[in-house]
Amino acid sequence: MNIQRSERILETIPVGPLGIIPLPSCKELGQKVNDYLVQWRRESANEHKNTLAFQGYEQDSYLVSAKVPRFGSGEAKGIVLESVRGRDLYLMVDVCNYSLTYSLCGHENHMSPDDHYQDLKRIIAACGGKARRITVIMPFLYESRQHRRSTRESLDCALALKELVNMGVDNIITFDAHDPRVQNAIPLHGFETVQASYQFIKALLGNVHDLRVDSGHMMVVSPDEGGMSRAIYIANILGLDMGMFYKRRDYTKIVNGRNPIVAHEFLGSNVEGKDIIVIDDMISSGESMIDVAGKLKALKANRIFLFSTFGLFTNGLEKFDKAFEEGLFHRLLTTNLVYQKPELLAKPYYITCDMSKYIALLIDTLNHDASISDLLDPYERIHRFLKKYKDAQK
Repeated sequence: MNIQRSERILETIPVGPLGIIPLPSCKELGQKVNDYLVQWRRESANEHKNTLAFQGYEQDSYLVSAKVPRFGSGEAKGIVLESVRGRDLYLMVDVCNYSLTYSLCGHENHMSPDDHYQDLKRIIAACGGKARRITVIMPFLYESRQHRRSTRESLDCALALKELVNMGVDNIITFDAHDPRVQNAIPLHGFETVQASYQFIKALLGNVHDLRVDSGHMMVVSPDEGGMSRAIYIANILGLDMGMFYKRRDYTKIVNGRNPIVAHEFLGSNVEGKDIIVIDDMISSGESMIDVAGKLKALKANRIFLFSTFGLFTNGLEKFDKAFEEGLFHRLLTTNLVYQKPELLAKPYYITCDMSKYIALLIDTLNHDASISDLLDPYERIHRFLKKYKDAQK
């Protein structure tokens, strides 16, 4: 049985029978999460699981059938195909999954984040307020980059959060929110932004066996000032030094909706001969990450490992292929929280970080109305894994 799951004593009564609705955008991840939950609860030694309070606790599947069919005009409706009355529901959606398409007046349209968000609302509406509790798991927070107002502009992320809680959503779980302060829009409701730190370190150490994890041989670098807290956490937990790049932008121009970066200036100690972890919340076009890797190589850094929670690769993978061939980076790690192209999974430099077990642990714990604070801080788990890695090197 899974060690992490067996360590957790979940004796509290579940909020309600568990139900998971992964929207089509999150189907594969939702199936993996369901498989873990089915296995754990089947193997659970909980003495109360056959009592009335635990009714529906052990099932062959926790997936609730739902679909979002579309009319020829492109309009849609949400349909839940089985009863959700009294259930503790978890809706999963990947707003970045552009691989899904629908027909619009005979034309094939790729689904945008707006389409996925609308489909999420349709399924919530189809539940009709009958569920005991609704939790939305939205790994990439919809419109999270539009989190603050600098001119006369819309605050889309705050609007979306308010809209969801007004529809009856009790909790929202997201990963590595671009700016966690967006939760101020819904101060009386549950909002958790979860880090993938443990999964990144586990994937790196599980695939690269000759790393010397100490401040003399490794370093953590943030590609900009916005990701400092992320880099500080990883550096502190691994006992490494950290540095950061300052993005100098040209504020007289706007290119593709943002001010172009003129240069990256490095602030930090000497990187010569060290393996470097560069960590950011997302890779969009990838220009920034590759530029940072190039600058570090010019400063005589050794191997460079790129970490990013969300690998969007909006401009394709050609730049990364070229950068890898030129030796600018050694490995690229992103999670499966957003859609991954088969082409990406086949790359020799790519390492995927599977988050399904972690999400299953969160759902299992929340269904019991138990605290998830120890799951949100993976300090102990990282140190156990690190000790095991260093012991194996002796």
